[in-house]
Amino acid sequence: MTEYGRGSGSQPWHPEDPLYGDQGYTGQQFAPQHQPQQQSQPPYGQQQPYPGQAGQQQYGWDPSQNAGGTGPYGAADQGAGYPGQTSGTYAAGGPSEYYEYDTGTTGYPQQQAPYVGEQTTGQHEQVRPAPAPAPVHPAEEKISLFDDPDPADAPSVAPADDDEPAPREEGGRRDRRGKGKGREKKNKRRSGTACLVVATLLVGVVGGGGYLAYDYWQTHYGAAPDYEGQGSGEVQVEIPKGAGLGQMGEALQKAGVVKSVGAFTEAAGKNPKGKSIQPGTYTLHKEMSGAAAVEMMTNTANFLTIAEGRRAVQIYAAIDEKLGLAAGTTKDVAEKQAKELGLPEWANSDPKIRDPLEGFLYPSQYSAGKGTKPEVILKQMVARAKENYAKQDLEGKAKELGLKTPLQLITVASLVNAEGMTHDDFRKMSRVIYNRLKPTNVQTNGKLEFDSTANYAKNQSKLDLNPQELRKYDHPYNTYFIRGLPPGPIGNPGAEALRAAMDPEPGDWYFFVSINEKTTFTKNLQEHQKLVDEFNKSRKTS
Repeated sequence: MTEYGRGSGSQPWHPEDPLYGDQGYTGQQFAPQHQPQQQSQPPYGQQQPYPGQAGQQQYGWDPSQNAGGTGPYGAADQGAGYPGQTSGTYAAGGPSEYYEYDTGTTGYPQQQAPYVGEQTTGQHEQVRPAPAPAPVHPAEEKISLFDDPDPADAPSVAPADDDEPAPREEGGRRDRRGKGKGREKKNKRRSGTACLVVATLLVGVVGGGGYLAYDYWQTHYGAAPDYEGQGSGEVQVEIPKGAGLGQMGEALQKAGVVKSVGAFTEAAGKNPKGKSIQPGTYTLHKEMSGAAAVEMMTNTANFLTIAEGRRAVQIYAAIDEKLGLAAGTTKDVAEKQAKELGLPEWANSDPKIRDPLEGFLYPSQYSAGKGTKPEVILKQMVARAKENYAKQDLEGKAKELGLKTPLQLITVASLVNAEGMTHDDFRKMSRVIYNRLKPTNVQTNGKLEFDSTANYAKNQSKLDLNPQELRKYDHPYNTYFIRGLPPGPIGNPGAEALRAAMDPEPGDWYFFVSINEKTTFTKNLQEHQKLVDEFNKSRKTS
């Protein structure tokens, strides 16, 4: 639709136009009127139809279909909403033919000839149409979340009591394409909340990405977190048998000794002795550097190693020597503080027991640096024994094997450890003990007759013992004199001896002889005596 003062086109009429709300063509015709000459007409195709006129046809014209006007307009009798307005164009057949509207989709050049003369008869002077400009598409309104609020951007609103239309720019309308060129900046909506949400998301993404990058770098290329210095305080850490450096590092980190597993493993890799750290209980400091922990764990001057099967009196003497104490110091502490060292309830179950700590000074490696007190080391040993014994069903196994208490099972293990030459001997040696303890035993009449028990009773270690004399020696620990097991363990057994005591190898052996570190087991006295004679002969010739 083309109206005076407005260009026809496909753009909607802006709400700020003072003629906004015009209902367009109503079917009424107006007489031709004299119109003032317009200096210029905006290019065709940049005008928008009225907002709110949904479904209204857009009008255009077709020079080849003009029914009689001298210009782009039709005859004066064509009805228009405004003077000079053309509601449509007739087809070539004249008014009697169908009335056809151009919807703007026919591809005709969207061109409006400028009005240059006065209208006298409802027709315009014919002028040569200007060259068709390039099609102008309406710019879509875009909302930026980051535009700064500008009061100048707000649409101008006429005062409520002012009915005069706002002045128009050149061309009879306001230019809405920009400032400084008769253009009015488009309205923009802004949302502070949206800006805050976007900023928060960006910060979260950037922060999370930065943390992941830092963590990746630290994991693959950075130095492991580590403390500095020698640390302080005191903490006991147990390193189990067969543990690798990684497992050792985990135990140290859990105890608060090192800051990370990597700090320990890296330091152990740099230390020549780092890979030779032995299992045992270590007394270390809190918050040590990895290097300091490795140094302390590899310095033999700081440790006491207890071999399996050692008697309590031998261990006491070793502690005195390690700590530089007078002989007998640790033994006195053991006798006076036995009840405060953490023994299990079933430990001291027989009043004839010589030493309640016997069997509970677990063989392992312990920290024994300068200034360490004997009771500290003894507590570590007892705690280690309790921990290992608690992992076994000692009470259930004792009943299964015909024993009365868990302490008797520890006692059997101590005998296995004392009499067996190697771990390969332990399960057969365990079977010999249980066979001799049977009431039906006629080979030894229910007596164990072990030299190790007689030596324990006499606090000695000899090989050439006279069985006839030992059978007359009255002592609770002398199994040549008493039947059954001694009152308590005769040493401190290791893990292998304890397992053998709980799981003896099936067999009917009653005797054994060890020759050249090889133990031979026999079922009767005659076979056993032959081996004894062979043993005595080998000793005389050596």
